[in-house]
Amino acid sequence: MLNYPFALFFFLALPASADVSPEQVKEVDHLLSFVKNSNCTINRNGTNYNGKKGLSHISRKYDYFRDDIKNTEEFIKYSATKSTMSGDFYTVSCPGKKTIQTKDWLLNELARYRSTQK
Repeated sequence: MLNYPFALFFFLALPASADVSPEQVKEVDHLLSFVKNSNCTINRNGTNYNGKKGLSHISRKYDYFRDDIKNTEEFIKYSATKSTMSGDFYTVSCPGKKTIQTKDWLLNELARYRSTQK
């Protein structure tokens, strides 16, 4: 019989199962880094967040919806598009550019990233 605290520790120490294909893990990691290092402001439900705070929220939603996410586009859809509570779309404002939805911002960055990987 396993020692219960040891078994619980072992279970909690296991990494989360992969949700996107191995090729797309790099894409998701890139987008998370892109958000974190951005000098843009993410607006969620009327409150502005810098990149690091935006990353924190997106990461929590990513963890929550991990079982529903099968590709990078679904990562964006579930984690960084709109509030599950209010239904309001998230927006992003970058210096010198017009405000757009975070979905479009991340899809544009995904397309740019993919074009550099060929």
